[in-house]
Amino acid sequence: MKKWHILLILLAAVIILPAVLWGHRDIPLEVLKQKYANADSRFISIEGMPVHYRMEGNMGDTIPLLLLHGTGASLHTWDGWVDKMKSSKKIIRLDLPAFGLTGPAPSREYTPEMFQRVVIALLDSLKIPLVDIAGNSLGGRIAWYTALRHPDRVRKLILIDAVGYPLQQGSQPIAFKLATIPVINQVLTFITPRSVVESTLLNLYSDDTKVTDDLVDRYYELALRPGNRQAFIDRARPFYGDSTYTRMSKITQPTLILWGEEDYFVPISMAGKFERDLPNDTLVIVPHSGHMPMEETPEETSRLAMSFLKK
Repeated sequence: MKKWHILLILLAAVIILPAVLWGHRDIPLEVLKQKYANADSRFISIEGMPVHYRMEGNMGDTIPLLLLHGTGASLHTWDGWVDKMKSSKKIIRLDLPAFGLTGPAPSREYTPEMFQRVVIALLDSLKIPLVDIAGNSLGGRIAWYTALRHPDRVRKLILIDAVGYPLQQGSQPIAFKLATIPVINQVLTFITPRSVVESTLLNLYSDDTKVTDDLVDRYYELALRPGNRQAFIDRARPFYGDSTYTRMSKITQPTLILWGEEDYFVPISMAGKFERDLPNDTLVIVPHSGHMPMEETPEETSRLAMSFLKK
C-alpha cells in the first residue's frame, strides 16, 4: 500500500507540477482587445465568429490590398507593410479563424474552403468586388485557393513563403511538432510555456536579434485567447487528400512569389514549384530572411510588393 501511495504521489507531481510551473489560464477576450485592438479595429460576425479586421490607408484606392497571415500569427504580422504602404494603398487585413482576436471556428473546420468562404464573406460585407491578395504561409495557401475559386474577385497575387504542395519540412518549429502528437497536443491546451513560443519564432526568423520580448509577448498572449490553443491543434492536422495544387496552372493572375532565403520551415525548393506551375509569375528570393520576410524585413518586401502592384 505504501508503494502505491508513493506512486500516486509521484504521478500527481508529474501532472500537477508542470501545470503549476507553466500552466496558464486563457486571457479574457476583452483584456486582449484593450491591448491588441485599436481605433481601426472592427468585428463582424461570419460563420459564428467575431472576425477581427482593419481597413486602413488610402480610402480612394479602388483596388484594395488584402493581407492574410500564417498559422499562429495575427493581422499584426503586417504592421510594417501597413506603415510603408498606407499612404497610397487601401489595405484590409484580418485575424483568420483560429487565431488572433477572431478565435476558433464553432465548426472546428479549418480547411482552405472554409478560410476562403470567410475571406469572400468579408469582402462581400465591405462591398469590395476586386482585390489584390498577399498571403504568407497558410495565408498564401488561402490567397491562391481564393484566386482559383473566385478568379473574378482577385486581380493580382503575392505569395510569401506559401504552402499548398505536399511538404517535407527541413526544420519544423517545436510548437508545430507538439501540436500533431496525440495526447501531448492536448496538454498544450493548458500548459503553454512562453519558451515554446519564443523557440518557434527563433526557428522561423533568420535574425535572432529581431525576436524581441514584445514580439514574443504578442504571439504568446494572443495564443491564450479563449479557444485558440485548441484551434491551433485542430488547424495543425494535415489536409489529407487535398490535391488542389494540381490545378495551380489554372491561376492566371499576375503573381509575385517572395521567399525568405533562410526559410528552413518551407524550403526554397517549394518556391520553385510555384514558379514552375504558375503561368504568369515572378520569383524573388529575399536575402537575410526566414519564413516571414514581410515581418522580418518589411521595408524591402513592401517595396517589392508596391513595385509589383503598380505595374
